[in-house]
Amino acid sequence: MRFLNELHEGDRISGIYLCKQRQSAVTKNGKPYDSIILQDKTGVIDGKIWDPNSSGIDDFDTLDYIDVMGDVTSFAGALQVNIKRVRKAAEDEYNPADYLPVSENSTDDMYGQLLNMANSVKNPFLSALLQKLFVENQDFLKSFQSHSAAKTVHHGFIGGLLEHTLGVTRLCDYMAKTYPIINRDLLITAALLHDIGKTKELSAFPLNDYTDEGQLLGHIYIGAQMIHDLAGEIPDFPEVLKNELIHCILSHHGELEYGSPKKPALVEAVALNLADNTDARMETLTEIFAADKGKKDWLGYNRLFESNLRRTGDV
Repeated sequence: MRFLNELHEGDRISGIYLCKQRQSAVTKNGKPYDSIILQDKTGVIDGKIWDPNSSGIDDFDTLDYIDVMGDVTSFAGALQVNIKRVRKAAEDEYNPADYLPVSENSTDDMYGQLLNMANSVKNPFLSALLQKLFVENQDFLKSFQSHSAAKTVHHGFIGGLLEHTLGVTRLCDYMAKTYPIINRDLLITAALLHDIGKTKELSAFPLNDYTDEGQLLGHIYIGAQMIHDLAGEIPDFPEVLKNELIHCILSHHGELEYGSPKKPALVEAVALNLADNTDARMETLTEIFAADKGKKDWLGYNRLFESNLRRTGDV
């Protein structure tokens, strides 16, 4: 099989891919067609079955592995596959590891680094809270290690939530060492916990889509509620400290229009917002550059950055 990131306009593909999504639709002329999203470990690509009732189109559903034959075209600046034939693949025809995007970093190594950060927190109440979640709660830990940090945009792969959390915590550790006004224990704890709600906001792979809870509440509220409940399990957990920690979670997107119920009012909340935004944007750029594979200097307009992005020239 050819991985999706190797495809170019004009290619013909014939191979097995994960059907991440299948939806039926109708053209402006009233003709039925199917819209497909194909996935492998390198990414996703849109596909269209313009004649879903033809003899070459067998039955299959979302999250089936399908053997696809089609032509790679371009529409609105993005590649898509004009699917001519498709059948559901047998289990012995594919390796699921080829179809799920995975962090390039070792999960065990990242978890070890995360534990070192958690163990560096001296405050007994914050330390106990972290131990409850990242050591004692094996069900949470399994979910946390395998989850993505987002459906799209950045860290949208297995281990992405762990990788993003570690990246944010490292940046916060640097800021805590550089600016004495920061309460390091509070900031490191907030960094480690800031996205725990994503374990409930997003479903596990291969779907990696918003759950009902995620759609209705969002990961910020879910995470704040999880921390509130955990703190309640620790005897005499200080009310002020709990509220400060929850405030950091509630405000970590920085602006109301970005989903934060509160704007940062603590220095630790400001630092967390800056670290979260920095890690997310640097990873987004990393993924944009990796997808382009150095084929061109100017990468086109990006809505997130509101700029036409350019790769740095060689010195």
